[in-house]
Amino acid sequence: MPTLREQIDALDARLMALMAERHALIDRAAQIKSGNGMPARIDERVEEVVANVRRHAGQLGLDPDLYDRIWRQLIDAAIDQEERQLKMDRP
Repeated sequence: MPTLREQIDALDARLMALMAERHALIDRAAQIKSGNGMPARIDERVEEVVANVRRHAGQLGLDPDLYDRIWRQLIDAAIDQEERQLKMDRP
């Protein structure tokens, strides 16, 4: 069990590193959106991302409904992140 726990902890650390990378990309997206006058939330893109996640989850034998819910929370947090940056960038 200790070895398995270590493997899970190591995987969690890698997942967090990927989340930090995603966070940085969201900051870059906010910069681009600010320069182009785009809103943080683009509903078509939200649904495209969720559809991709559902497809990947199904292909990997994971529950698409679960990852739909998780990703919608992740997307909402990313939109909040973008909105904060857009407020700072726009008068």
